[in-house]
Amino acid sequence: MKRPPGARPRARKRFGQHFLMDAEARAAIADLVRPAPDDLVLEIGPGRGAITAPLLDRLDRLVAVEIDRRLAGQLRSRFPDPPLRLIEGDVLRLDLAALPGEEGRRCLFVVGNLPYDITAPVLFRLREHAGLVRRAVLTLQKEVAERLVAAPGSRRYGRLTVMLNQCARIDLARQIPPTAFRPVPRVDSAVVDIEFLPGRVSVVDMGRFEQIVKVAFAQRRKMLRNALAALPSPGPEGGAVAPGRLADLAGRARIDLTRRAENLSVHDYARLTGVWAESAA
Repeated sequence: MKRPPGARPRARKRFGQHFLMDAEARAAIADLVRPAPDDLVLEIGPGRGAITAPLLDRLDRLVAVEIDRRLAGQLRSRFPDPPLRLIEGDVLRLDLAALPGEEGRRCLFVVGNLPYDITAPVLFRLREHAGLVRRAVLTLQKEVAERLVAAPGSRRYGRLTVMLNQCARIDLARQIPPTAFRPVPRVDSAVVDIEFLPGRVSVVDMGRFEQIVKVAFAQRRKMLRNALAALPSPGPEGGAVAPGRLADLAGRARIDLTRRAENLSVHDYARLTGVWAESAA
């Protein structure tokens, strides 16, 4: 049966859509978006415009990217350009670096209610552009938000925690119950306020840092002496790092190999990276 003209599009499971209906939560999120004069605000997944409308009450320019063609059409009919520039497409394919210049700005301020299945890819994408993205206010699954702010030793502390906290300061700003969304999700949500600070924890070799963190958490229940044995040797000999060499590198970095990946701080990983890079030189 056809839907009547002007009816609001239903949520699509394949896009992981859950529309935020709670007016107080929408206003609270919009209030967190306080861009600097040279920031371009980018909204990811505006959906039916729940956050778009209060944002446009506060901003003179907004760029939004929406993957759902039905919703994009509705947004265009509701919000003119200017002040809203709507890009129809996948945010993971969007050229983030080009956007500020196209709009006469220098940095990005990102806001969005992220579908759960693209949360980690979006976060890693923003991390890749930490020198461009000044701040992000994102609605995520509560469990993911708790991972982002977890302390070393916590069961929620993981690769995502280390990678984001290396270059950002993250606050859990607000929790949102499932009843605030339609359709109602099976999980709680939370809003995180991320301030990107490139070099917050100095790393001498970012590629090696990322590799060490990834390998360590790939077998997070194993002691580091076993988990890190999968790393390549830093020397010219090639192959996997020898146990004795690993012990020497860890000792110089003041890392206890009987600990597990979740017990090391971001600074610990950065220090181990520095020793590893020095040995490879």
